[in-house]
Amino acid sequence: MTDPLTSWLQRGAGHQGPVALMYHSVRRGSGRPDWPWAVSRARLRDQLDALRDHGWHTVTVAELAGTAPLPARAVAITFDDGYVDNLDAVEDLAERGQRASWFIVSGSIGRMPAWSDPGRPDGRLLSAAELRDMTAAGMCIGSHTVTHPRLTELADADLERELSGSRDMLQQAVGDAVDTLAYPYGLWDERCVAAARAAGYRAAITTRTGWALRDGDALRIRRLTVFNEDTTASVLRKVALATNDAGTGRLLGRMLRQLGRRILPAGSAA
Repeated sequence: MTDPLTSWLQRGAGHQGPVALMYHSVRRGSGRPDWPWAVSRARLRDQLDALRDHGWHTVTVAELAGTAPLPARAVAITFDDGYVDNLDAVEDLAERGQRASWFIVSGSIGRMPAWSDPGRPDGRLLSAAELRDMTAAGMCIGSHTVTHPRLTELADADLERELSGSRDMLQQAVGDAVDTLAYPYGLWDERCVAAARAAGYRAAITTRTGWALRDGDALRIRRLTVFNEDTTASVLRKVALATNDAGTGRLLGRMLRQLGRRILPAGSAA
């Protein structure tokens, strides 16, 4: 059951435009994972159910960049890196008639991740066959570069290789067009945006918070992070307000400040 504050926020949700959520790893069971970017499968299921029950419709990142009208409450669910434990999420999404977008580090397809990230899952990345099955199930496959580097630190030639090389590798792996990207570590600048456009991407997603299309540029899509500590209610508050800072205490404080500004005359001191 949703708490009164979250229910109240949901009443006016969705009018400002679509939102996007970022996941990484899905751990079986209901315990809280140690890695901040992992969620338990039990919590993922609860979050998917809550989004559906509150009228949120899942769309892909490719659809965010498209011209077709989006539902009033549109949420793009995304998974970065491509860990094999994400297959549980594919199953849970398919059972609910929902879809998501995956951003895969192409240089580690079917193998252990080649980049360093303490605390991440121990298993391999998704294989080419698994990515093809996901595509057939309606999921969207996108690029997370070849080696997961910090793009802003690369020379131009290396930047081009990471973007174009990953797109080529993934298109060959899935047998379909790949034209969406997630910037590793959420790092990007104008040079990265221009390189992504030149490499053939029509949508790229960041980790800047806010409404997904707030900047009016499909290569700068904003996204909210789902952490290991997030509950069903906190995810619902995040999508309602397009912020990661959705704790009940902070929200109540903000509401009280807003109420105070409406009550007190301009220039008054509380």
